[in-house]
Amino acid sequence: LLTTSHVYLQRLADTAEDADLYHEFNATLQFDYYNAMLINTMDDEGNSIDLGGEFPLEENEHFNKLSVNTLQSDIQVPTNVYNKDPDILNGVYMSEALNDVFINNFQKDPTLTWQYFGSSTGFFRLYPGIKWTPDPNGVVAFDCRNRNWYIQAATSPKDIIIVVDVSGSMKGLKMTIAKHTINTILDTLGENDFVNVIAYTDYVRYVEPCFKGTLVQADLDNREHFKLLVNELQVKGEGEVKKAMKEAFKILNEVTNGQGSLCNQAIMLITDGAMEDFQTVFEEFNWPEKKVRVFTYLIGRDMTFSDNVKWIACNNKGYYTHINTLADVQENVMEYLHVLSRPMVINHDHDIIWTEAYMDTLFNTMAHSLLLMTSVAMPVFSKKKETLSHGILLGVVGTDVPLIEVMMLAPIYKLGSHGYAFLITNNGYILAHPDLRPLVRAIDLSSLETYFNLGEKQ
Repeated sequence: LLTTSHVYLQRLADTAEDADLYHEFNATLQFDYYNAMLINTMDDEGNSIDLGGEFPLEENEHFNKLSVNTLQSDIQVPTNVYNKDPDILNGVYMSEALNDVFINNFQKDPTLTWQYFGSSTGFFRLYPGIKWTPDPNGVVAFDCRNRNWYIQAATSPKDIIIVVDVSGSMKGLKMTIAKHTINTILDTLGENDFVNVIAYTDYVRYVEPCFKGTLVQADLDNREHFKLLVNELQVKGEGEVKKAMKEAFKILNEVTNGQGSLCNQAIMLITDGAMEDFQTVFEEFNWPEKKVRVFTYLIGRDMTFSDNVKWIACNNKGYYTHINTLADVQENVMEYLHVLSRPMVINHDHDIIWTEAYMDTLFNTMAHSLLLMTSVAMPVFSKKKETLSHGILLGVVGTDVPLIEVMMLAPIYKLGSHGYAFLITNNGYILAHPDLRPLVRAIDLSSLETYFNLGEKQ
């Protein structure tokens, strides 16, 4: 199953890269495509609305009786992304080449379920095509770039320290934007990542004192716990960035196996300004190797101290961004993923990843009938010579595999009366097991005792 999924994804990745290689960006491109939320929608005069059009849908048993189009993919665009932005139009036009491969893959292996391409610009090409259902307010919050399969395929595991200014100058809208920025960063983390959150005024405090001086796995429980604590943050006093930055560097410099990913390391500084550049801190903890990247997020309209905030990022292999409104948060946060993916892109490592087992109503439908599944994904890179050194990630291709399909490869009658099958990923997650609830549980692959304990009823 792994081999066949790899083959199908490699075909999709190769096709997307070749299509991009021969596509010349056109800033004035006019192109009508099937927008999944707008298809089969008419205006008051009975005409198809813009980006709508007639898109035949038929109930399909293989896709849990959902109405789909197995001859065509369509495009989902989140509400916060303009669906006619030149980057979107060019990307959609270029990725049309994937349609034939989607269909051919499905014809070769009818057990395949959803196949898709998540673009770094924000659009999501899905096969088979469906009608997308927004939330009750008409908002499409789903952004493929926030999904675990996208993040894990686009970047290597990472250790992240989020440092947020909670001094008096951050009151009001600034603090609201800062909190949203932290929550968005947390949403980009997955089971392979490690994280902590530090708030500072004239002293440093951990939002969760129990996690003082360490990193914790960025699993769903920890991420949600951080979000609750971040939402309770109050502003007061004066901000002293220097102490907080030193504390963050100390944590990352003391990371040991089992406490962090031991791969990418980064500090996310969220503030409304810095009165100095803190060069002495970087000389002590990060230079000349610059092992830790520093990403800076300048909050609010005041640009008085923007030069120092920008200098910090640019001199520590990071990225500086200015976040003025809540609407700016999503796109600006996503930029750090592009920076962290560059070494992998330049080396052209097409690593395939399997996510942990999970349950998901991906399209606000019963499309997956709440089955346990894993997503298999692979990154897609630009091969254009003029941009090769920039390390441009085009997006991620993927497919969903219900775990029942995996377990069918080891039928009970072949295992004996007391036998059972289980599957463990290379990063230590139980992917399939008779007692999986759905529960993701990290295990130590170095311990044989752990394997034996899996046989016990939970």
